[in-house]
Amino acid sequence: MMKPEEVAHYLQEHPQFFNEYADLLADIQISHPQDDKVISLNERQVISLRERNRVLQDKLLELISFGEENDAIGEKMHRLAIALLSVSSLDELFNVLYFSLKEDFAVPLVAMRVWNISCSENSYTEFTPISEDIHAIAASLSQPYCGNHIADEIKQWFGEGAEHLNSFAMIPLNTTQTIGLLVLGSPDAERFYPEMGTLHLKRLGELVCTTITRYDQAETVSREAMQDHITNEQ
Repeated sequence: MMKPEEVAHYLQEHPQFFNEYADLLADIQISHPQDDKVISLNERQVISLRERNRVLQDKLLELISFGEENDAIGEKMHRLAIALLSVSSLDELFNVLYFSLKEDFAVPLVAMRVWNISCSENSYTEFTPISEDIHAIAASLSQPYCGNHIADEIKQWFGEGAEHLNSFAMIPLNTTQTIGLLVLGSPDAERFYPEMGTLHLKRLGELVCTTITRYDQAETVSREAMQDHITNEQ
């Protein structure tokens, strides 16, 4: 007796078999995949083709949905980029960023800490000193982290709302060195999950980092100009 695998292999290797025995296609009776009745091989083939077509249609609809979602996120990122280009102070920068993330991207809570930046306006919460452990965590992130767990110290950045958060996205802010950490929080445990794509989060980090660096450079130029002025007067 031939094994089923051997029969399948033979038919694959000899496609002319059913040309020579065409009547078999009409005579062979097999069970319906979703019923108890018996159908012909031709009918079974039609059912298989319909099933494949339905699977392909579902995949196409899924791809269209992903494409529309990416287009929507891309449009929001563009609006945020335009808004950040117009900021002239850290106060405006933080306000624009937090407003966009909460209102446009529907992120309930946002927290950020910044360091390695020369800034005279260091009264902002964002410049609050953090532990070396958090510095190490930020420096270790080559890509944004998404998941349900973050360090307790980072969770405290969200204040009273922290107890309601169940998923997080940690976005490192990197130039030639790590200058900060942007953290998004949501009460939805599935909002930021480990397997999700992080391309848009990475771009968000680059956008924020570039804006902060631009402001920092402006401050540096201003201080140097002031120092030169003082030196010249002396």
